[in-house]
Amino acid sequence: MAEPRVALVTGGNRGIGFEVCRQLAKRGLRVVLTARTLPKAESAARTLQADGLAVVGARLDVADGTTVAALARNVAKQFRGIDVLVNNAAILLAENQDLLDTAIDDFRSTFETNVLGAIGVSQAFVPGMIAQRYGRVVNVSSRAGQLVTMSTYAPAYSISKTALNAFTRQLAAATKGTGVLVNSACPGWVRTRMGGPHAPRSVEEGADTLVWLATLPTNGPTGGFFEDRQPIEW
Repeated sequence: MAEPRVALVTGGNRGIGFEVCRQLAKRGLRVVLTARTLPKAESAARTLQADGLAVVGARLDVADGTTVAALARNVAKQFRGIDVLVNNAAILLAENQDLLDTAIDDFRSTFETNVLGAIGVSQAFVPGMIAQRYGRVVNVSSRAGQLVTMSTYAPAYSISKTALNAFTRQLAAATKGTGVLVNSACPGWVRTRMGGPHAPRSVEEGADTLVWLATLPTNGPTGGFFEDRQPIEW
């Protein structure tokens, strides 16, 4: 009998990331739920373990390369590797600031987590996917990063999501024909700490497309941008 697939979710201790961990585990995957601190990761993992789900907590600060390297070593010891990577970790700074008034340090911090974090984690784990000829990478993006609709909302966050989409295209091209499928997805406006209590979508709804992309069949799409399981414009 084949071993269960292994998924790694960044920023998995709450919100959409936590729900993605739950849904993937319910589908029979073994899930590595990560958070910036080990206590947060382990606490969230215990909640899902109490429901009989195969979830382990691990420390991962995507903006700290030493934690990325440490997790890669630990995953190699504990599992044969990972099959699914959901780059969910993100921050939203200076949401209501105008572009010209947004501190350059807010741009740096945002890109460090939202873009370079996803790149660094992918560099650590995607080569293993290529080697095993199977992988699914889901970059959690946003319509805020859409060039066709972009206006003045949250400049640092919006521009970072555009860059994340560009990374998706690059990584999809770099892994073409290897069995690794790479896509971006917008979960919509979801009731989380980031989205706020008045957002129209539940975390279950927000996680749906991410989980769909994380479990695509062999002939699934790669290099796309999706919302509600449908392709959307860049």
